[in-house]
Amino acid sequence: MNTPGMLNRRGFLRGLGAAISLPALESFRPLMAAEAGRALATTASGAPLRMAYLYIPNGVNVEHWRPNGTTSGYKMGKTFAPMEKHREDFQIFTGFEQQFAAAGGDGPGDHARGVATYLTSCRARKTAGSDINLGISIDQVAANAIGSQTRLPSLELSTDGVRKSGACDSGYSCAYQFNLSWRSENQPMTPESNPRAVFERLFGAGSAKERADSLGRRYAAKKSMLDFIQHDAQALHRRLGRTDQHKLDEYLTGVREIEKQIEKTEAMGLPADPGVPAPTDRPGSYQEHMRLMMDMMVLAFKTDSTRISTFLMAHDGSNRSFNEIGVSDGHHNISHHQRNRDNLEKIAKIDRFYMEQLAYFLDKLKATEDVDGKSLLHNSMIVYGGCISDGDRHNHDDLPIVVAGHGGGAFKPGRHVDLGENVPMANLYLRMLEEMGVKEKRFGDSTGVLKKI
Repeated sequence: MNTPGMLNRRGFLRGLGAAISLPALESFRPLMAAEAGRALATTASGAPLRMAYLYIPNGVNVEHWRPNGTTSGYKMGKTFAPMEKHREDFQIFTGFEQQFAAAGGDGPGDHARGVATYLTSCRARKTAGSDINLGISIDQVAANAIGSQTRLPSLELSTDGVRKSGACDSGYSCAYQFNLSWRSENQPMTPESNPRAVFERLFGAGSAKERADSLGRRYAAKKSMLDFIQHDAQALHRRLGRTDQHKLDEYLTGVREIEKQIEKTEAMGLPADPGVPAPTDRPGSYQEHMRLMMDMMVLAFKTDSTRISTFLMAHDGSNRSFNEIGVSDGHHNISHHQRNRDNLEKIAKIDRFYMEQLAYFLDKLKATEDVDGKSLLHNSMIVYGGCISDGDRHNHDDLPIVVAGHGGGAFKPGRHVDLGENVPMANLYLRMLEEMGVKEKRFGDSTGVLKKI
């Protein structure tokens, strides 16, 4: 299947300056099996193992979040109603903490510290200047070890704009509050919030100039990227078995649908007055925006373009309103609920809204078959949650954390796990690195590798 000009060994269709990654096909399994013995980030079956981290802001309504009971017989809190169908595919954890997100003598600024600490398990230096100092995030530790196996070492996503400087939260740099992933102690990984830009990054080819030239040619011809690789796709289709033919057709149809959805979003958003600048390529609907980004992650994992992703669904301190679910108040404002029942109910609605988006993501992962016949969800480790528990208290212990996916068979989902004490999230991160085949003795404030998972 390594025909020059049509398909290279990493699984791309090429044509006229465009390249598109292919889904995992049974026809490529002999090659994958041959490499599995020496490859990191693979499951026992030899399929790719993925990790993703999704962040929600401002804490939760703890009463509606907290499960009743432990192990597999637990009763879900009201917040988890959208996840009932995925009960056997995720675990709820009680007891994780991020101690460096607490004040520690630095005073207010819990929202900036929360985002900064979530994946680094390090204390952010309190500064609004250029002397920011934090630490490498766990996704980038993994990317440094396994990133060479995929076209993109990692994929960083957000629904917020890019902020890498300026003062944001009580004397903390905006870089802390708007960046979940960090390549080093003073260099954040800039997340992308434009779905079209993510799509082009995933399916563009060559250098930046070559990608730009290709994009210009496609716009001029009013064609999609699929039009440029159509001939090679047809040739490949004839050489595949029936199962792989169906999988290829289904995949290319999905790619086309996402292209059309992005184009429709852009067209609907263009202003009638030509004197008004055209809006960006971000959907007007927050839910649509999040789901498009989740679609991008699924495509990235499906095509093995990357095995590592982070998604800042909203920065901590976000004061977004949720009129679509009947909450017109700003999220941050009502997170300081002072035990007001009305505010707590509104927070519960927002928590459930976010949980619906997680359920959507898991739907997509579970419905996508991987190369070993399992689902992408089976062969993934997905961490969902935030670095504040109760928004009124701004506490950074008893964090709201969900771990979804089976880790390729290494995890035991379908449970509520009460750790019984405060446990650094870094212990969970060490375990995930271990499953990726990356050996690290310590990370951040870790005290050991988490075994209860």
